[in-house]
Amino acid sequence: MTKAEILKKEILGQYRSVRQFALEMNIPYSTLVTALERGIEGMAYGTVIKMCDKLSLNPVDFTSLERDAPLGAQLLENRVMQNYLKLNQEGRDKVLDLMDDFVQIDRYQQKSRKK
Repeated sequence: MTKAEILKKEILGQYRSVRQFALEMNIPYSTLVTALERGIEGMAYGTVIKMCDKLSLNPVDFTSLERDAPLGAQLLENRVMQNYLKLNQEGRDKVLDLMDDFVQIDRYQQKSRKK
């Protein structure tokens, strides 16, 4: 399935029509239809990113993302996991030990996590 086909399937699954999605995204209907028929490669990258964000799709491989989670956070999590999986067991253990240490230090905690 091409990226355009995945987009069209998601649009129709989440919206009543391609036209409704185009209106919501403030994209000319004819531009969106052409992209879905001929491929999205000619579309502006920013537009594709916004569409993927609205549809909860990963803009790299067009797989589904968790609903209501910020796109940037999910992409960062994916990058962290890809790098983690490249490590051998010793490297993985070291990373987990360091994370355990860092979450104990107030300076590195998110504001909402502080007590």
